[in-house]
Amino acid sequence: MRRLRHRAHSAVPGSNPRFIEKAQGLPVDEIFLDLEDAVAPSAKEGARRTVVAALNEGDWTGRIRAVRINDLETHWAYRDVIEVVEGAGANLDAILLPKASDATHVQWLDRLLTQIEKAMGYPVGRIGIEAQIEDARGMVNIDAIAAASPRLESLVFGPGDLMASINMRTLVVGEQPPGYTEGDAYHYILMRILMAARAHDLQAIDGPYFNVRDVDAFTRAARRSAALGFDGKWVLHPSQIEAGNEVFSPSQDDYDHAELILDAYDHCTRVEGRGAATLGDEMIDEASRKMALVIAAKGRAAGLARTKRFEPPAPS
Repeated sequence: MRRLRHRAHSAVPGSNPRFIEKAQGLPVDEIFLDLEDAVAPSAKEGARRTVVAALNEGDWTGRIRAVRINDLETHWAYRDVIEVVEGAGANLDAILLPKASDATHVQWLDRLLTQIEKAMGYPVGRIGIEAQIEDARGMVNIDAIAAASPRLESLVFGPGDLMASINMRTLVVGEQPPGYTEGDAYHYILMRILMAARAHDLQAIDGPYFNVRDVDAFTRAARRSAALGFDGKWVLHPSQIEAGNEVFSPSQDDYDHAELILDAYDHCTRVEGRGAATLGDEMIDEASRKMALVIAAKGRAAGLARTKRFEPPAPS
């Protein structure tokens, strides 16, 4: 299932009840309760119980509910899935799979989810998978990963681990490496993720920017991936949420323009029987319609309302 509202994704430590309670009031599209990097090894087993209680008892209205499990190289991963899904599967939308470096990782999670759903009487296939691409092997295998399961909903860029995986010379996650002056060091990575996602009708989600107090820098990074076509970005602090939602939503002018293109094209093809038309000084055709559908859908999902109406041209 491809969900349109995927702008700001809030990461919340699964071992911190206070943070989890606060997260329920955040204006984000997705909240994922983290059992991986945000939880100390000694707290991981207890965090599972905290996450189950939060999913069952919290108010997550209007938000996608996800849990990031530990990666498959650890001894925590299988118990994360079993305890969380058996305990709160009815109130869970997706499992976020970190360090997905091979299609078999996604397939393993798919099969385990299917077994649990059957055992618990849940609808089989309802719980989605979000695969986090975090190393060179995952990038090389990304097409196979993207095609690995019908449960897959998103490909997520994991910048910190990926930067370490390729020996990128920077210590600020999400920032350009010092000395790289010829463009954007992440352009290939972002485009590779985007192409694999779109080829399989998946969401493409940008990863976090770690300097949480520098909202301007976060906004610059978000605009970069939004301009390419990414659907959303992780936020690590409430200060990043407003910028994240704004950057990954169309402006009012762009949304109105998209709706006008759709109306004008419908009028010219359905009423006038032509395959192309003009909207003001702009030529529009089938390609214009497809581009406008993307912006219009994002605007509707963001709750935008039209402020301009299409007026058919007077008969000549």
